[in-house]
Amino acid sequence: MSTAVQAPEQRRTSRIHRAWWVAAVSFVALIGAAAFRATPSVFIEPLNREFGWSHGTISLAISINILLYGLFSPFASALQERYGIRRVVAVALALISLGSGVTIFMTSPWQLILCWGFIVGIGTGSMAMAFVATITNRWFIARRGLVSGILTAGAAAGQLIFLPLVGHLVEGPGWRSASIVVSLAALAMVPLVLLVIRDRPEDAGLRPFGAGPEYTTPPRPESGAARRTLRILWEASGSRAFWLLAATFAICGASTNGLVGAHFVPAAHDHGMPLTAAASLLAVIGFVDLVGTIFSGWLTDRYDPRVLLAFYYALRGLSLLALPTLFAGDVQPPMLFFIVFYGLDWVATVPPTIALCREHFGDDGAVVFGWVLASHQIGAALIAWAAGFVRDVTGDYDPAWYTAGALCAIAAVMALAVKRVPERLA
Repeated sequence: MSTAVQAPEQRRTSRIHRAWWVAAVSFVALIGAAAFRATPSVFIEPLNREFGWSHGTISLAISINILLYGLFSPFASALQERYGIRRVVAVALALISLGSGVTIFMTSPWQLILCWGFIVGIGTGSMAMAFVATITNRWFIARRGLVSGILTAGAAAGQLIFLPLVGHLVEGPGWRSASIVVSLAALAMVPLVLLVIRDRPEDAGLRPFGAGPEYTTPPRPESGAARRTLRILWEASGSRAFWLLAATFAICGASTNGLVGAHFVPAAHDHGMPLTAAASLLAVIGFVDLVGTIFSGWLTDRYDPRVLLAFYYALRGLSLLALPTLFAGDVQPPMLFFIVFYGLDWVATVPPTIALCREHFGDDGAVVFGWVLASHQIGAALIAWAAGFVRDVTGDYDPAWYTAGALCAIAAVMALAVKRVPERLA
């Protein structure tokens, strides 16, 4: 009798939990969302040649995209809580596809700002790292750090897959062909999201992966999404930990997406490196980051996330201080070393930051992380525009690299200043 009861249970536990399928599709969707965000740095020079738009003008559109990516993220997280992940993510991918596709018709800078800045900014903001936090918090109890690392690496995989292709398309058929490819890639993700993803494990008759017998289903939020998002911001703003995490993440954005992501390719091109070679190096950063971020998630499950953040920011600062001396007309071994070293750290900061938000703010941690991510994108937007302006005024990017390196040193100190919550309270 005992054997008859246990056999079905063994068959059930031997199957792959649906949470892993949801995570896999989320990973693929993040790749689609990342595809367009990886392309603007390759488009700067072609748009400058065709339309005569300055680096500062093009960088302004990139800055608005980065800014909206961050500012819309906390509201998107609350919308996912209120109206469901599937709906919000499907609409977001459709917006990315639309914004990328209509760029082929633009002839004026305001159209560039509308397409790149606003349409794609809102779409990618709905697919930001707060989406990672929502999936992780809802579908997983065990392995949260590892899963957040894997999903975060989806953005890097988007660069890995698309950036070299985009570079070759820009050098061959032109930037319009590249825009169409990215548009179709984002649109192809929509049916997959609708087919596999469910808003909560309970919708599929399941509990989160790793949930013990004491697990109880959390209540669904009853207040409006926007009102709840602002309420959580108000409550979190009274915490010292929130401001320290927001400040460090602002520096994270400035030293990654805003500077390297937007300006590495044109900076390398200024030193005579071919566009395709520079784009390929940036793609390698994405590939290496797959390893670095997943490993960071694994470490976050085992070690103090504050120490991990301090370590990551310190190493990133050292690498950026050395970067101006590494540019050359071709790819030299020191530059390859920088790419690998820096790439391991590209978004390795995300899993520890998500863990600290969850530790300090509990069930509201995903929305709080959305606001922390907003600060990330504000920092990225400011330096994306400032670096383009510095390039127009001085003729090179060196002051931007040195400034970002110094800021990373400050972030390392601030990360250690975040207090831990006692385990029984967390």
